[in-house]
This record gives sequence, structure tokens and C-alpha cells, in this order.
Amino acid sequence: MAKSLIIVESPAKAKTLKKYLGPNFSVKASVGHVKDLPAKRLGIDIDKDFAPEYVTIRGKGKVLQELRAEAKKADQIYLAPDPDREGEAIAWHIANELKSADKEQIYRVMLHEITQKGVTEALQQPGRIDEDKVAAQQARRLLDRLVGYKISPLLWKKVQRNLSAGRVQSVALRIICERDQEIADFESEEYWTLDADMQTSQPPQFRSRLFAIEGEKAKIANEAEVQRMVEDLQEATYTVAEVKKSKRRRNPSPPFITSTLQQDAARKLHFSARRTMRVAQQLYEGLAVGDEGEVGLITYMRTDSTRISDEAVQEAQRFITETYGQEFVVNKARKFKNQKAAQDAHEAIRPTSVLRTPEQMANYLNDEQLSLYTLIWKRFVASQMSSAEFDHTTVDIDAKQYRFRATGSIMRFAGFTTLYEEAAPEASAQDTDTEGKNHTLPPLKKGEAVTLQELLPKQHFTQPPPRFTEASLVHELERLGIGRPSTYASILSTLRDRNYVDDSERKFVPTELGVMVNELLVQCFPDILNVSFTADLEDKLDKIEGGEHNWVETLQNFYDPFVVDLQNAAETMRDVKKEFEETDEVCDKCSKPMIIRWGRFGRFMACSGFPDCKNTRELATSKEDGETASKPAPSVDVKCDVCGKPMALKRGRFGEFLACTGFPECKSTKPAAVEMDCPLDGCGGQIVQRRSKRGRSFYGCTNYPTCTFSAWQRPVTRTCPQCQSPYLLEKRTKNDPVGSWVCPSKECDFSERADTEQADAASVA
Repeated sequence: MAKSLIIVESPAKAKTLKKYLGPNFSVKASVGHVKDLPAKRLGIDIDKDFAPEYVTIRGKGKVLQELRAEAKKADQIYLAPDPDREGEAIAWHIANELKSADKEQIYRVMLHEITQKGVTEALQQPGRIDEDKVAAQQARRLLDRLVGYKISPLLWKKVQRNLSAGRVQSVALRIICERDQEIADFESEEYWTLDADMQTSQPPQFRSRLFAIEGEKAKIANEAEVQRMVEDLQEATYTVAEVKKSKRRRNPSPPFITSTLQQDAARKLHFSARRTMRVAQQLYEGLAVGDEGEVGLITYMRTDSTRISDEAVQEAQRFITETYGQEFVVNKARKFKNQKAAQDAHEAIRPTSVLRTPEQMANYLNDEQLSLYTLIWKRFVASQMSSAEFDHTTVDIDAKQYRFRATGSIMRFAGFTTLYEEAAPEASAQDTDTEGKNHTLPPLKKGEAVTLQELLPKQHFTQPPPRFTEASLVHELERLGIGRPSTYASILSTLRDRNYVDDSERKFVPTELGVMVNELLVQCFPDILNVSFTADLEDKLDKIEGGEHNWVETLQNFYDPFVVDLQNAAETMRDVKKEFEETDEVCDKCSKPMIIRWGRFGRFMACSGFPDCKNTRELATSKEDGETASKPAPSVDVKCDVCGKPMALKRGRFGEFLACTGFPECKSTKPAAVEMDCPLDGCGGQIVQRRSKRGRSFYGCTNYPTCTFSAWQRPVTRTCPQCQSPYLLEKRTKNDPVGSWVCPSKECDFSERADTEQADAASVA
């Protein structure tokens, strides 16, 4: 009997697929990309139409050898990596490596959902590799390599090593820095509001707000103005001037696309974009669900389409009718309008079956999987439910030349809100002031007299625009057309990893280093850092995928002005490494003057006697006048075991550590945690950096000697996709400071670059 080979990129997906396929199918995983540009050189022949040099990724030679051996036994080969550009590129590279196979035997299948139905339909409609989609992915990869490989060495030379520039990452940094500058430049203005508590012959008492003065919108600048109004209104007669009643409907939001899933998960679950996509990938690829075994729980999670299949809509409508009642189902299936640039290649993100309710899945999913699945399930089901209905009332009340307004809203039918409420976007301080709105109002009619109970003047100040959160930054990137939703997670992670931003309070604040790098890049590369230019380039990549643009021509049009900017930047970019600023402070060790220099973590104070004296101090900046002075190391909530004084976080040649603030009288030190729980089951300790007897740094558990976990490389909280190890190790060298994530298991050879843009920035010679 004919034998078929199916190749996917994920071992988890392969495990799920085996359940749906008979003995005549062999399922193998490539474990991600198998070929890429070389790590230590550009790998692009610019003079030969940007011809790429693809090499086998380290550790993937054995994988390719196994795939070739399996391909020789197969009559048909189905390539089934993820149904997007990256998946198409993986399929293309694998097809090129299966040299012994007849190209007519190789098919491309799209698994939009990994269920029996989804797999059967995909195999019944096999296609060929989409060369245009491969060209679009290749163009994006080469653009990112050119920017990262060419600009990053300039930053290394002029500022410090290990910095990076990225085609999309740097524009995202600019957006964050410009918002920070907006906040710094903002001048707050005083304004006042005037509310009035009123009553009629029937309860309840209600509150209204001064809305207009002599027909013009009310504006109160200061306390003197509002006090004059209060005096004028004390003895006034209050009469209902107008009552407007209306019925309002609120429709549910569309089911999730990638960007809206990332935003809602950030607001409701406090998930980062990377965490959201990691967990969504697990739900898509398949998890063990009781007697069902391995099953994909959601459709493909990288999509910009709100389209839903007819079968999914019908199943949702039946479920809603049986669970909530006929009145909660819309008469006609809801169809949502896609965004302008949507590809519509996939459905929206939805559960593969609404019959797998979150309550039923609770026994089979871990906490983060269940939280995200519940969010996706509720949003999809709610999208096919009836609208919420409200009775809305607006009442205007006149007193002399003043008009007050009160509004009230009563829900008459909950509709979809019974199940799901979308998280509200972050609001400014002005937006959160809702006095006089949506209160319960008594029965009122035009001409009715109203009794004033109390006038309530209140002072306010205009507020600057809010800092970006993970959710609002994703929304802004999408609005501007910067990057694509599938890339947002890596963009935001890179900004954090490079110490360009701090988001410890869930709001992005550029670091001193981030501001410095942004200023240099904006000055020297105005096109690449231009939002419109970057968005236009994304549109061109979409057109390459649609067969409307030539990828070589697109790269040439980008490279010609870029190389001119590059040459100018080499001559004109500030040499921050050589810059220093004199201060009035003296070194407390050698009495020489202290100077301000730039370092890995921003500006710091150093002794001018370096290298004879290596004394350094951190800087404190006054927000009022911008002046700097040395500051003590930041205290942490840890006491010294020797003397009981607070410990402070310091940085040394081997990284961060805790030192007693009683130094030099007390020289006690402790290792600092690396913000990772011990990966060993049941331990509960924290991973910290330690020193061996010979002075070599390693990572161990705070529960030592009870827990014997140790590693020479820094552990990373990432599950190995090949053997499911709960952590990976960060392997770096001097020539490769970003390095790779490798599996700690001796039986597993998994290895991957830390991140595409990070790798390009750090792999330059």
C-alpha cells in the first residue's frame, strides 16, 4: 500500500496528527526552521540581485538526514508547517533538501485547525508551495539582516557592544521615546467642573454637571470663576428644559485576530505578547484531553481575518440556544468587516469546537492555558449572541444662563454581556471623570421644577498622554501599520532584552540607553526610522506575497538610499564612547575628579584616574532641573545576615549581586536572583548567580543544598519544543553575544537562535 510522509515543524503538532492518521502515514517534525542565513557573516550577495546564502542551522543536519531517509520510503510527501509566511519558507527549504524525491510527489497542506475534520479537509485539498509567499518571507528576512548587520556595528563602535538596531524594532523604540518626550513637554493646565446634586418629588436624588453657559460649552479656568458661578446659582430656579429617551444597542466585538488577542490578554490576564503567542501555539498544536487524546483546541493563531466558517457559526448558535435560550441568538449569523490590509487567508481565532467548554477543559489544561482558552472561547461564542439593550435618558436642566446635564442608562437585556465583556482600553485621567453620567434617574418631564441640594465645584488638571502598555503599544503598531501582529511579540521582547525600555510597572519607559540609541538612529537613518516609510515597506511585502511586486526590486529600492545613509553615519554619528562630562565631585578612593560616562546601563559616574582607579557610582537625576549627582545603590527588601542593615543591588564584572549598605565596615554580599523559579518539580526556590571556588560564575538554586540544581549557562524560562524540558540554557560567546537557546538534556540536540532580529544584530564580526 502507498506510504505517505507528513512533515510539520513542531513535535507537539506531530504527536497530535498521528492520532488522526492511519498506519500508512509517517509524521515527522523539522523542529522549526532547518536553514537560515549564516550566523557569522552577512550571507547576502548584494551584487547578484541579493542572492541569499542559506546554511543548515546548527543541530538540524541530523533532522534533515532523517527526513531524507523517510522521504525515500514515501510515495507522497505532504509539507504541513504553519499556514503563514514562515511556515511556507520552512516547507520550501525542506522541499529543496529532499533531492531524491520527485517534485510532483511533494504537496503543501494547510492545517488551519488540528482536528479530525481539519486534517481530513487539508489532505483532500493539497496544493503546491506558494513561491510568492516564500519570496515575501525571504524579502523580509533579507531586509532585517541588512539593517541589523549593517547598523549594529556602528552602535558597537560608537556607544557599546551588544547593542542592536532592527528594521521594525527601532521604529517601535522611536514611538515609545516620542511618547516619553510628549509627556516631558506637557504643560498641565488647571480647569474646574461644577456638579449639582438635585432632587424632585420622587426619589432618587441624582447628580448633574454644568454643561453649557449661554449656549456655549462650559469652560471654567480657575477657582475664582467657579465661586462666582456658585454664588450666582445658589438662589436660582432649576427647571427641566429637555428630556430625551432612546433605546441603545451594544453589539459584541468580532472574534479575536492576533493583535486583539494580544491586547485583551495583556489587559485581562497581564500576559506579555510573547507569552500569549506561546500559550496559543500550545492550544493550536494540540493537548491531551481525556478520552479524546491529543486534540487541537483553537484554530491557527496568526491571522488578521475575522471570518468564521459556516459550520462553526451553526455549532455556536445551537450551543447558545441550548445553554442560554433562543432570545440570546441573533436571527442572522454575524459577519464582521475585516481591516483594510487583512489577508483573509485564515479564519479568526476560535475554539475548534464550542462544545469543549472551559469548564470541561479545566481538568486537562494548566492555569495559563485555561485562562487563554477561556478568553478565546468566550469572545467567539459572544460574537454570535444577541446585542445588549439599554434604555438611555438625557436630561437638561436650566438655571438662569446655565444648563446642567444628567444621563442615565438602564440595561433591559444583557445579551452577549452575560458571557463576555471586552476589556476597556487604557483611559487618560480626563476620560475617567464621569460625574453626571449614567446614574439612575427619577421620572422627569419637561417644565418640572427641580430642587438644588448642593453645588460641588471640583479642581482638575489636564493630564499628559498615558505611557504605552503592552496592549496599547500593540494597538498603536497595528494602527500605524508597523510590523505585523505575528512579529509584535519578538519586537517587544527585543526592546526589553536590549535594555532599551523598562516595563516593570507594565508601562513602557525608555531607558537612558534607549533614548540615546533612538536619537542617534533618528539623526543618521531618517528613512528607516520613519513610521510611514516602515509601514509602506510592510505593504510592499504584502504585495510581494500577492504577486504584485518583485522582491529583488523592492530590496534594491531600499538598499540604494540605505547605503548612502550608512556611509554618512560612519562619519557623522556621535562617538559616545569617547564623550565624558566633568563634575564637581571627587573620588572617595583616590581624590581625583569624577566624570560622567556612558555604560551598558546608561550614564554613570567614574573616576578620571581610570584605569589606576576603577571607582564608579550610579547617577541620580533631578526631574526638576535635570542636574545629576551620584546616588547610592538601590536598596532591596533584603537584610544583611551579618549586621542586619539593608542590602543594595550592585553590578560587578560577574553581573548583579547584593552588597551590604554598611560597607566598608561590613563586606557581606549575596547573589542576586535572575527572576526565574527553580525548574525542578516541587522545589520552590529561585535561581541565582553564584561563584565557584575557582571564581567561575554559575547558576544555582537558593534552596541549596536541599536542591542541587546548577548550570554554567544562564537558564531561560522556555519549554524545549523537542523534549519538553521545562527550561533552556542561554549559550553565548564573545563573538556571538546574543547566542542560542539550547536544551540542557544530553539526549536532546535542540538549539535555536535567541531571536531573528537579535541574532542579526549580534552576529556581525
